[in-house]
Amino acid sequence: MSARKCLVYLVKHRKLWAHFRRNVTTWSPVGAAFNAKPHRRLDLFEKNGLFGVPELTCPAGFQVASKTALKNTELLLGRACSSSQGVETVECFDQLSDGLCKVADLADFIKVAHPDPAYREAAEKTCIEIGTVVENLNTDIELCKSLKNLLDDPKAVAQLDSDTRRVAELFMFDFEISGIHLDDKLRKEAVSLHVKLLDLNNEFLVGSHMPNRIAKSAIPDHLHVHFANEGSFIQIGGLHADSPDDLLREIAYRIYLYPNSDLMECLEELLKCRYKLAKLVGYETYGHRALKGTMAKTPETVMSFLQLLTDKLSDRYDVCFFHLLRCGWRCSLRRYNIEPSLYSPYLSLGACMDGLNNLFSQLYGVSLMSEPPGAGEVWSDDVRKLAVVHETEGLLGYIYCDFFHRRDKPNQDCHFTIRGGRWSQETGQYQLPVVVLMLSLPHPTKSAPTLLTPGMMENLFHEMGHAMHSMLGRTRYQHVTGTRCATDFAEVPSILMEYFATDYRVISQFARHYETGQIFYAALDQIYHGKPQNRSTTDILKEMQEKFYGLPYTPNTAWQLRFSHLIGYGAKYYSYLMSRAVASMVWKQCFVQDPLNRDMGERYRREMLAHGGAKEPMLMVEGMLQRRPTIEDFVDALVSELNPNFETFFLDSES
Repeated sequence: MSARKCLVYLVKHRKLWAHFRRNVTTWSPVGAAFNAKPHRRLDLFEKNGLFGVPELTCPAGFQVASKTALKNTELLLGRACSSSQGVETVECFDQLSDGLCKVADLADFIKVAHPDPAYREAAEKTCIEIGTVVENLNTDIELCKSLKNLLDDPKAVAQLDSDTRRVAELFMFDFEISGIHLDDKLRKEAVSLHVKLLDLNNEFLVGSHMPNRIAKSAIPDHLHVHFANEGSFIQIGGLHADSPDDLLREIAYRIYLYPNSDLMECLEELLKCRYKLAKLVGYETYGHRALKGTMAKTPETVMSFLQLLTDKLSDRYDVCFFHLLRCGWRCSLRRYNIEPSLYSPYLSLGACMDGLNNLFSQLYGVSLMSEPPGAGEVWSDDVRKLAVVHETEGLLGYIYCDFFHRRDKPNQDCHFTIRGGRWSQETGQYQLPVVVLMLSLPHPTKSAPTLLTPGMMENLFHEMGHAMHSMLGRTRYQHVTGTRCATDFAEVPSILMEYFATDYRVISQFARHYETGQIFYAALDQIYHGKPQNRSTTDILKEMQEKFYGLPYTPNTAWQLRFSHLIGYGAKYYSYLMSRAVASMVWKQCFVQDPLNRDMGERYRREMLAHGGAKEPMLMVEGMLQRRPTIEDFVDALVSELNPNFETFFLDSES
């Protein structure tokens, strides 16, 4: 029975199911926590500060936290430059990195998520301040020399364990791509470009999420209710792609993607600076710099992968096959003409969290436990806190769930690392990881909990895959903890979770009442980060859309200005496709026969989740699959994904 048929069965027999549910089921504590309407907390006692950081009880606390981190950096810098050549050197580097990351990563989240503009502004200043310090450290001659002396000493290197050597090499790589080998003048130019890119990245990221507005009089009255009001204007902050109203979708598309000249100028300057920096430090293009250390290795490999995939798919299907890559069982529900109001009650947020809890318990022996946050610990009253607890290892870390829509919150599902896991020499204990999952789900009402569509549920499982990657890793060094690994490997655990989200054996355990265009995006990303071209980013988009997407460009739109992944995934957007290929192979070889198999879950944790970035990504894949896949294997895995979806999408359904 497929996931689609499972839901069809539930809907057809909902009366019987409701009777069964009333008599034998109750929500677990974690399910109940997410189905309950949040209560406003009264801060009767002294505030703890955001994430329990005592300095962050007010916006000014960021300056205090930053000063403390920078003071500790100075002390560790001296230790790193004077330590004996060996493990201690690498530990000093990691401790230095950890101290800066704990402030910068937290600020990086708060600057986009906190509802108070004062907090966002303070966090943004901290990000720039810490980022500038990091760029200066990456071109510090004495600091680099201490690491180089270690790596150039064969006897010292022979005494390092594999993880320590890998981390040392990664730190050295950071020096190299920052221009440590340049003379003083060029090195200062590299630092200046890095700092300029910090500003440009932030400007583009903020601008890409800003809504566009238009006079109310330009839009039919009956559509006003779908958009936010701003006096005599309405704000359009998304594409409304899931709306059944053709006119609503067209209006949202044309207005949301209408070109913004300032943001266009920002993007073009950003791409120029990236190329200039890459050339300055010795790379052919920014893409070559960005892909070093990934599974793909080079832009040429990525483009070969994308072209081979496009050729195989277009030869097989004379349709817009990109849509099919993500359509799946959601198309099946439309094919059966099942109204969302009939199946969504079986996918309440609490039910889905119950399902995740049950899945992790069976695969890894891990439980999600709802825990009340302290006063001032969270930035919004509807944020939930989960403790992740292993049946024998105890507490593994914390996940903060910022799941609900609010004004000025980015409409993008994300995973943020707030604190990386590492073995702390200072305390003699493991520093527990802390992450945030951010979604934009509708709020529960007085009469019903938050009800998810299948797409929302897949996104929830996807982001939870990232979170568990962070939780289950137990790396010695925070520099390679959890998702701090090669980008084209980092998406494997999250995409693999999508397979669990669409498997009927998984869904049936919790479903109870209460890849469109990715090849085009990846190719566009590669061209933008290749050699400069004497044409606009819009002209490049037109060509790539015609070549890789199969749909005509809509005049007076600038989709690239909403492509916020150009910041965090610059030259690496192909990672979603390559990771999906790996996830597909892992699912079919290891989990499709029994998605709840504990032995396979333990093997998955041991071979792929435990190492973070401390092991070459292809070696982790090879360890799990017991073979080394080729580019052709990746392409075949993605093509095979289309077969059942193609039939589901086109065939009549009464069988």
